[in-house]
Amino acid sequence: MKNAQFAIAKTALHPFTIGRYQLANNLILAPMAGITDRPFRALCRQFGVGYTVAEMVAANTALWSSRQSVRRLDYRGESGVIAAQIVGANPIELAEAAKINLELGAHIIDINMGCPAKKVCRVAAGSALLRDERLVGRILAAVVAAVDAPVTLKIRTGWSPETRNATAIAHIAQESGIAALTVHGRTRACGYSVPAEHDTLSAVRAAFAGTLIANGDITDATSARRILDATAADAIMIGRAARGCPWLFRDIAAALTSGEAQAPLPPSAWIADILRTHLDDLYRFYGAKMGVQIARKHLAWYCRHLPGATQFRAEVNQAETPTAQLAQVDTFFNRCAAAPATL
Repeated sequence: MKNAQFAIAKTALHPFTIGRYQLANNLILAPMAGITDRPFRALCRQFGVGYTVAEMVAANTALWSSRQSVRRLDYRGESGVIAAQIVGANPIELAEAAKINLELGAHIIDINMGCPAKKVCRVAAGSALLRDERLVGRILAAVVAAVDAPVTLKIRTGWSPETRNATAIAHIAQESGIAALTVHGRTRACGYSVPAEHDTLSAVRAAFAGTLIANGDITDATSARRILDATAADAIMIGRAARGCPWLFRDIAAALTSGEAQAPLPPSAWIADILRTHLDDLYRFYGAKMGVQIARKHLAWYCRHLPGATQFRAEVNQAETPTAQLAQVDTFFNRCAAAPATL
């Protein structure tokens, strides 16, 4: 029997557009530094996410020689519409970085004005830019003029609850020709310590005629449908809830389409198969040593709902080779396959 709370869910999942590009559905994987690398984006695409945005890269190209930046700028072999995210405070640098990312294979340029990290805000970038609306306008105008591609913008609702100015930024984005605007429902001062609010997005919707994307505390089909209904957003962007759960997009899409409640946590044996695929991709992309190190945080997220997860994390973090890491994964998942998952 269909859950009443999903009575009108059939209209919630639909294609949407960003500039000249049409995306298969309106579920988006958020860019998360150190998480949404090329292997994770590819895995989420296998589970039906409509659109992904790559990890942010600094607009200052002098910083691109690091191994981290080189990998983040590597879009080779990536399928679908590729969006690159750039962060900085200098309009000229941002415009140049946008052009280079397109040359490297990106199709869409996203400008980050939402990152709350201290090291980003300390150089007046990320969400710190929300305090300088004139500079926001100069940056958006410079990047839009520099590239023949859709330019999008990601923001928070403001620097602090007392200085929320997302609607003013939306007006600037509209005048600058921004194709899509993503709004995370918290201010920079809020970090992630308070629940996201999406009332601000309703006002932003009235100010911005382009594609509007809602972000913040979207964890399942219930919250997805509620926020789509409340904000009139065209799409939703999911970040932290997808860590260790790339099938979340498949489950939300199915629930929004059918009207049924979202599927429960999959069997641990099934999760183990997905995890092994992810680990193999990490080893190939980063190399054995770094791949093992990068995998540790993903392992923690994949197993967090399974019995014995705390002990497993302590043990598997000692593994230093892919063979040892995979062996411990097999041992853990074989041990807990018959045990019920707990939420």
